[in-house]
Amino acid sequence: MLTERYRLLVRLALMLVIGFLAVSLGAFWVSRDSLRSSLIDEALPLTSDNIYSEIQKDILRPVFISSLMANDTFLRDWILAGERDVGQLARYLREIKEKYGTLTSFFVSERSANYYHVGGVLKQIRPDEPRDAWFYRVREMSAPYELNVDPDLANQDVRTIFINYRVLDYDGRFIGATGVGLPLALVAEQIEAYEKRFRRRIYFLDHDGRVVLAAAAFRREGASIHETPGIRDIAERILQRDATPAPLEYELDGATVLVNARHIPELDWHLVVEQGDSEAIGPARRALVLNLGIAALVTLLVLATVLLAVNRYQRRLEAAAATDPLTGALNRQAFDVVFNLGLRETQRNDQPLSAILVDIDLFKQINDTHGHLAGDAVLRAVADVIRGQLRDTDVMARWGGEEFLVLLKDCPLGGAIAVAEKLRHAIAEHDFAPADGSGRPQRLTVSLGVAARCHGDTAETLFSRADRALYLAKRNGRNRVESAEA
Repeated sequence: MLTERYRLLVRLALMLVIGFLAVSLGAFWVSRDSLRSSLIDEALPLTSDNIYSEIQKDILRPVFISSLMANDTFLRDWILAGERDVGQLARYLREIKEKYGTLTSFFVSERSANYYHVGGVLKQIRPDEPRDAWFYRVREMSAPYELNVDPDLANQDVRTIFINYRVLDYDGRFIGATGVGLPLALVAEQIEAYEKRFRRRIYFLDHDGRVVLAAAAFRREGASIHETPGIRDIAERILQRDATPAPLEYELDGATVLVNARHIPELDWHLVVEQGDSEAIGPARRALVLNLGIAALVTLLVLATVLLAVNRYQRRLEAAAATDPLTGALNRQAFDVVFNLGLRETQRNDQPLSAILVDIDLFKQINDTHGHLAGDAVLRAVADVIRGQLRDTDVMARWGGEEFLVLLKDCPLGGAIAVAEKLRHAIAEHDFAPADGSGRPQRLTVSLGVAARCHGDTAETLFSRADRALYLAKRNGRNRVESAEA
């Protein structure tokens, strides 16, 4: 029965665990897919749009300033007039710098190869100087301007984002390059602010896939995505010149990284916004852990409740199977088990064991006169009186209709006779009230037969002697104790 009980608990636990897991995991998967879809279709594109709008204010503004400079008739006329008054150009460049708050403003002449800035002529450019390669690249390109990141010679080689704008004369011929510069650190701080605000990784790529702009904490600057593990698998798709954001993803160290990339034509850069899949589904994962914790607690509570209920029900079943429902004494089946255990114990330890068979005198008259309800009340009352006279180690059973059997452990025949006499007197002196509460209390007597265990005794032989002793007590006038020797 114990095994069946725990089998029930195991089956119930499995059903609860499977049910909770199915519900929790199903909710987690639905929530995870919903969060990923929301991130891919809404959050990342929206972040990209917001950053693009911010970039228009932060970086495209200097592009607009450079465009104004390149198309300024003053600058064209000054160049075409032979670049005579350097101070005049220096004042112009200083005014641009101060008015718009740029790090630097410059002009490089095609005719004289002079590099002008707010302090005048900084140097002369040369084709064989690597730091001047940008000018010759700008001279040959078809686009009106470019952005590049270089050290600024005029500002102690601070890394600067330069907007290099082609300057054309009135006939469309290239006559120089002008523009302004922004400190890279300032823009990197702005990107870092974007990352904190949107809680995503943000960086910019040039058309070759090199990282040209990123937050200071992002160590991939200058690297090419063609050579970076994970993202190199989608590098070509990122670098497509499509202004429409492209939702992509790649695997890195066993985790999925969600990517939104778009081309910014005004800069000829690619804006990349990344977020780890684990970050996106973090709330769903925390909800799953919470649900599983609650499920485990509920499962334990249910199992504990069921175990208590089963144990209580089991005890009731065992009590019902082992006791007489009317008197609360053991029934014959349960008494047989107890007696056999007691018999083996006393035989092993060579201890005395005695039995007393109790029979209510003239019990049939009680039933005939007062009815069966009165008879039942008498049986219950007699059982209570007997129980009150016994030790905790003694055992009482209902043996027949109006018979009770008492088993006395570690009690020889003489002691058992004394106990039987005590029982006879207790019952004879007890007032047995009618079951319906009417009439006067009545007195009863009992006859008792006593037998003690002998060597080689069995249940049949011992109880047979007790039964002979009881028969002798009844034949000798009832309300007496008789014993039977082996």
